[in-house]
Amino acid sequence: MNPQKSFRNPKERAITSFEQIDETIRYEGDVISVVEANFLGPSGEKIKREIARHPGAVCIVPIVGSDIVMIRQYRPATGRHLLEIPAGKRDVADESPHLTAERELQEEVGLVSKDWILLAEFFNTPGFCDEYSYCYLALDCEPVPDNRQGLEEEYMSIERISLQDAGASISEGDLIDAKSMLGILLALQYLDG
Repeated sequence: MNPQKSFRNPKERAITSFEQIDETIRYEGDVISVVEANFLGPSGEKIKREIARHPGAVCIVPIVGSDIVMIRQYRPATGRHLLEIPAGKRDVADESPHLTAERELQEEVGLVSKDWILLAEFFNTPGFCDEYSYCYLALDCEPVPDNRQGLEEEYMSIERISLQDAGASISEGDLIDAKSMLGILLALQYLDG
């Protein structure tokens, strides 16, 4: 007997698929589009969902010495400045996630690295959005000229947090951006291993 099957509820096997019937674009912007999609559930029931379509993103935990290089920038959706790791949209056609990460690291904080580790891939907010992110650790970073894009990046500040203080930044509430929290915690785990 397969031990995995012994722990599964037999009804779980019956609930195996949802089928998308159609999708109608309700809004199309520069970054996202919003669609209304209809699905058939496993028992034939119909459901309708609003879904934000996003090109995907990368985020990077850059290490210089014993510090994590971060940015603090204004985020219009929150109405405040947030402390974050460098990140960016996958908005260049046919560019690999790794190349996007290299480009974003240089653009935002003026750093390059030859030592990259993919820490994780994840959906940011799968309840309503298909944004899929790649999170990297960039070790032994070296400075190069930056190439900031957009008004928010022009006015952002670059900050450093020591590796030993990174956890406290999360627990004390200074760092509340989910991708940054996840990236830093994974980086600390990788570096401690």
